[in-house]
Amino acid sequence: MAEMDPVKLMKQEVGRAAAAQVKSGTVLGLGTGSTTAFAIQFIGDRLAAGELTDIKGVPTSFQASVLAKKHGIPLTTLDEVETIHLAIDGADEVDPQFNLIKGGGAAHTREKIVDGLAEKFIVVVDSSKLVDKLGSTFALPVEVLPMAVAPVTRALTALGGVVELRMGIKKDGPVITDQGNMVLDVKFEAIAQPAELEAAINNIPGVLENGLFVGLATEILVGEVKDGQATVRSL
Repeated sequence: MAEMDPVKLMKQEVGRAAAAQVKSGTVLGLGTGSTTAFAIQFIGDRLAAGELTDIKGVPTSFQASVLAKKHGIPLTTLDEVETIHLAIDGADEVDPQFNLIKGGGAAHTREKIVDGLAEKFIVVVDSSKLVDKLGSTFALPVEVLPMAVAPVTRALTALGGVVELRMGIKKDGPVITDQGNMVLDVKFEAIAQPAELEAAINNIPGVLENGLFVGLATEILVGEVKDGQATVRSL
């Protein structure tokens, strides 16, 4: 039997560590992405084994919904619950203040709603996602109404960003979000004041939401591969 790729094994162990924090009776925010997918799998395993009972999940994307159903996690909606006890989600960048850039999977609008409502928000990442300043390695995703792409592009350029419409892979044309909108990826030289930039971008008419998550994360679980072994540390 072939050995598992160390990076995949590391993502698996981070997901397992996050799933281990889930308690019975919890309403969960289920994030999007490859590492979070492992957390969803392990939560489902714990449910099937009888370690957990009375779990409900609020998915942040079609992907999360499909995975939750596959692994036997009952789903609910924000109309039906008053509290989200715990959200588990990934990130594309994490700074030392636990501020994030998210949206590599174009699900950041729903993610921000769910993660922002959670009493505790655990971020699952690998060490490559840790940066000194946001915007160092990843463009900032901005979800935009299709009719407003041109004026929003001009406004983001005026803020100092280099703007690119996200195009589909194995699909002709742009990426379309679960809400039916488009995504502009905006590269800034550095994001020194993420809270101010988050507000400024969201004040542009036509912008639905951007991928800056400021002051929402409560714990960062970081996966690393050392000497071929997967390790997880908590920040």
